[in-house]
Amino acid sequence: MATKIPNSTAEKQWMMYMALNRYMAICDPLRHSTILTNAVVAKIGLAVLLRSGILMLPHPFLARQWPYCRTNIIPHLYCQHIAVVNLACADIHVSSYYSLSVALSVTGLDVFFITMSYIQILRAIFSLPTKDAHLKTFQTCASHLCVILASYIPALFSYVTLRFGQNVALHFHVLVANMYLLVPPMLNPIIYGTELRAEPTGDVVLGPLP
Repeated sequence: MATKIPNSTAEKQWMMYMALNRYMAICDPLRHSTILTNAVVAKIGLAVLLRSGILMLPHPFLARQWPYCRTNIIPHLYCQHIAVVNLACADIHVSSYYSLSVALSVTGLDVFFITMSYIQILRAIFSLPTKDAHLKTFQTCASHLCVILASYIPALFSYVTLRFGQNVALHFHVLVANMYLLVPPMLNPIIYGTELRAEPTGDVVLGPLP
């Protein structure tokens, strides 16, 4: 539980950083290498890990404080926090509300920044003079968008079914949780590999947005 949850949270935050990287590369390419230096990237990585660790640290302590008088077996491939605390013989609203607030705040903030980055990127793309330039530039972002969808859609289904799907069959809960665990890592190399094979030969250089 203390391993999978921070990793998935950090993964979402890396997608936010990737959106920032795409924004800098497309909207302000001349300053991309001077702003996103190795030192800055290292600091961003450290901030992502610290943020994930601090936000997820209360989870194991909250789960530990509840009494467990039923089975100690959960029907999942990994120790999902909400699946563990659901085994408790006590009122787990504190754990549930904390988990909900973290999920909404972290995911909401990440999605907000990703959306704002892509709004600026699309503005820059559609300011280009030709459709061919539109297509070539958009292809540089297509893989990132596919990775975002492949990661957030299973996570959303897993989150919704665990918290609001009390009448959903157990095997469906397990299937959705396994998809959330396995589908994004399986699709990522396929998506990025496809992008490398289809990468256009011409480069499109954009200036800063007015």
